[in-house]
Amino acid sequence: MRIAIAGATGNIGALTTAALERDGHDVVRISRSLGVDLVTGEGLDAALAGVDAVVDAVNGQGGTREETVAYFAATTRNLLAAEERAGVRHHVLLSIVGVHRVTGNAHYAGKREQERLVEAGPVPYTIVPATQFHDFAAMVASWTEQDGVAPIAPLLVQPIAPADVAEVLAEIALGDPKGRYADVAGPEPQDLVDMARRTHQARGREVKLVPTWSGLFGTEMAGNVLLPGDGARLAPTTFEEWLAGQR
Repeated sequence: MRIAIAGATGNIGALTTAALERDGHDVVRISRSLGVDLVTGEGLDAALAGVDAVVDAVNGQGGTREETVAYFAATTRNLLAAEERAGVRHHVLLSIVGVHRVTGNAHYAGKREQERLVEAGPVPYTIVPATQFHDFAAMVASWTEQDGVAPIAPLLVQPIAPADVAEVLAEIALGDPKGRYADVAGPEPQDLVDMARRTHQARGREVKLVPTWSGLFGTEMAGNVLLPGDGARLAPTTFEEWLAGQR
């Protein structure tokens, strides 16, 4: 099959590309750095010529809630319109578990708008909600770290290996549209603070972690909010197995 990956130069996009090419599929990489601009639509029609399915693994650019929603709205509208013109048969969107249970987060607001547009759009779709990735904890700590100290929210998550997410996206892109797919998660829950501590340790870094709800993530994300729902698809790679590769 000929499959386009939006956000192909990002972590998940690159891994999904590799998984599809490994199995002999023709992959079209969509990225601003490769000459295709999702915000303006420049280069999209040419990129999607002859494409059977599109995987949208585009990441947000940060900013305010309004800016984030506007970014995801623009990229999604342009992508769907170009897909309709090209006769693309399947749009696969990578989303986030719990995105409809968290209202105060700008990125989640953008993802909700993205989902809404896909559900109302002209192209048959599959929305794949995934939990946070195994590298999420250390990344979050890096956002707030100053002088070796990093405030971090004590979130309960069920992290998944990025490579496992890519395998699921590749598999789904090759099949028929399924609407909203089951939650996709790693095999077991973890505490974000402990994950960050162990990741830093594996990488030989000393960072003092300060658990707090006064930072980037508020108490609306506490408890089971970010955990997968019933009937979730559990990927095989544990956090410990991923961590072994960080040493």
